[in-house]
Amino acid sequence: MTPHDYIEKYNEWAVMNMKRTGVPASITLAQGMLESGNGNSRLALEANNHFGIKCHDWTGEKVYHHDDRRNECFRKYNSVYDSYADHAKFLTGRSRYAGLFELDVTDYKGWARGLKKAGYATDPNYAKRLIDIIENHELHLFDEAGEQETAWRRSTERGSSAGRHEIDPFTKHEVFYNNGVRYVKIKSGDTFSSIAKEFGLRDWELPRYNDLGAERGRVTEYNYLYIQPKRKNAHPDHKSHLVRENETMFEISQIYGVKKRSLYKLNEMPEGKEPRPGDRIKLR
Repeated sequence: MTPHDYIEKYNEWAVMNMKRTGVPASITLAQGMLESGNGNSRLALEANNHFGIKCHDWTGEKVYHHDDRRNECFRKYNSVYDSYADHAKFLTGRSRYAGLFELDVTDYKGWARGLKKAGYATDPNYAKRLIDIIENHELHLFDEAGEQETAWRRSTERGSSAGRHEIDPFTKHEVFYNNGVRYVKIKSGDTFSSIAKEFGLRDWELPRYNDLGAERGRVTEYNYLYIQPKRKNAHPDHKSHLVRENETMFEISQIYGVKKRSLYKLNEMPEGKEPRPGDRIKLR
């Protein structure tokens, strides 16, 4: 799963546990993403353990996994839901975490630092890693009152959506997302006009959205085209790009779904100038 997939799948359980116990949903999601590798780790797949909770006084099923030491004992759950429920129980039932519940539910930084201080993990950068995950994916929106998921969805529509796609039975192209921007993969026989007609665009929109000039050639010369305007900044996961041999600003702007003009501005470069191999191009 991608981070976006993970958040979509498990945010409701995190919010539910927050309402029941007071553990911020952002903290629960960030810990789950970090500890389970977005649900892809061996411990998550084989034991449904998304929070790296070890056996301690556990009387249920167990699995053994190398961590700080070899063959450490970890809790095994019947479902991921059970893992989420046990995580909330684990934090509320141990005195060393009691001080955290005096913090405001929206104080995710205090919670992250408090978890590290209380010994949840041995990683010295654990708090920073949680905070980075929360801020990069705007998980703090789930801590706020109201329609948390709706607020997060609205925000991420212009943020990270890489990997998602949609299929419309009335079009012949699948729509994919990169940096929250919709794009299509070019097929044999496509033309600029046919794609514009398919998606209800005017003739000038496709070239403008893709930073294409008057001498843009045929649409089949491109692997993919954006069907809505690109962003001014790349996703927070992508802060810079190392330029390869013969790589152009156009290619970089297409890779990250960022307007070419914005890249020039971010890097204080005159428009039209191309980067050299080895240059580091700022994306945000």
